[in-house]
Amino acid sequence: MLLALFWVAPLVGHADGISGLNVGTPHESVQPAFSHPLPNAPGKKMVGLLVTYAPGMTSASHRHGDAFVVGYVLSGEIRSQLEDGSSRVYQAGESWSEPPGAHHVVSENASKTQPASLLAIFVVDENQKDLVTYDKP
Repeated sequence: MLLALFWVAPLVGHADGISGLNVGTPHESVQPAFSHPLPNAPGKKMVGLLVTYAPGMTSASHRHGDAFVVGYVLSGEIRSQLEDGSSRVYQAGESWSEPPGAHHVVSENASKTQPASLLAIFVVDENQKDLVTYDKP
């Protein structure tokens, strides 16, 4: 699978599209993949972020504001859990969705030995800057 990556400056409020993260600590890699206005939904856009985890890497708890989000596993295995749900491991080719305002309490590479990646697809207001806001420690 070939995924064209490019930098979309207006997409993010910070260099990597996230806020509330201690930049001195290791965390997943987040790279903009695309951003397209939705002509049939004025004021909305669809944004894709490529999220890559090293073996055993875990994300801090976070939210995606008012975005509707779909996570699609590209490689490896991703463990995911929303605040009001149960933890599940998703394999490459599987996906899940998150409603607006969801609290994502677990997002991690389920393997201690293999890397993993996912494409996070957001439907957001055109002016939304921060796509991922980590909980304060």
